Amino acid sequence: MKALLCRNFASLDELSVEDVPAPSAGPGQVVMDVRAASVNYPDALMVQGKYQVRPPLPFVPGSELAGVIRAVGDGVKHLKPGMHALALTQIGAFAEQAVADARMVLPLDPSVDLASAAAMPMTYGTMHHALSDRAQLRAGETLLVLGAGGGIGTATIELGKITGATVIAAASSAEKLAAAKRCGADHLIDYSTQDLRARLKEITGDKGVDVVCDPVGGACAEPALRSTAWRGRYLVIGFAAGEIPRIPLNLPLLKGCSIVGVFWGDFMRREPQHGARDLLQLAAWLREGKIRPVISARYPLGEGREALRHVFERRAVGKVLIVP
Repeated sequence: MKALLCRNFASLDELSVEDVPAPSAGPGQVVMDVRAASVNYPDALMVQGKYQVRPPLPFVPGSELAGVIRAVGDGVKHLKPGMHALALTQIGAFAEQAVADARMVLPLDPSVDLASAAAMPMTYGTMHHALSDRAQLRAGETLLVLGAGGGIGTATIELGKITGATVIAAASSAEKLAAAKRCGADHLIDYSTQDLRARLKEITGDKGVDVVCDPVGGACAEPALRSTAWRGRYLVIGFAAGEIPRIPLNLPLLKGCSIVGVFWGDFMRREPQHGARDLLQLAAWLREGKIRPVISARYPLGEGREALRHVFERRAVGKVLIVP
């Protein structure tokens, strides 16, 4: 079978599509025919050796996929060949076939679009955990979403609206803000041309925002924290801007607010039953049409390097898929 292979921790240009042996299902595992695999920012970091996880070389990148189960290993009772499913793999998804731990595979109703399913787990899973568990967002509160046009951002907007929050979307281009508006954002801020703090004061009547979702870091982090309301919650999701902010710790003191870390991967490892319940809820919302992942680009496997570059350079609106 063909797969996108990383032989060295180096630039994205060194990735290559090669013929590799097809995987087999060991005990507790399944093999899936990949119909779509979602590209995430950590995938691009991992192949460059910049992520906290460094798989043994060579490896096939790609951490989430949807497809059809081809084979199941010993001990797997709840999954059968021919089932449609999504899977979390950490590595291995950017290939024609992939192996997954059966505990990380969720069967899908055949009516669910597999491309949409592939685009759902990491972004929506992260933000369901972030909003409902870590921030305990409530109906009627105000949610600020930085990087609102990306995969995390568009997922956060939809989940915020399901909760009943007023959503303020902030992004760096008209195209990304248009995508945020289509997802249901109530207010839009272009922080490449507008003053973030001034607009937030205007929108909230100087009250501030109750919850901040920040997957970007960089220059907008401190102004967003300064714009939180009393008892606000600032969610640290990631640092797509490349800069880890240095936050003055007097700010949470003065605001009575909380800076809350969100590490969904470790949450899934440490609290798998809680994580599984979240994914079941998200799959139900996907089937019911309550969430609709934004997919802006689909690349064939042979253009996998370009797909990763598209995400790494922050050009993506919503999600980018690799479609073997």
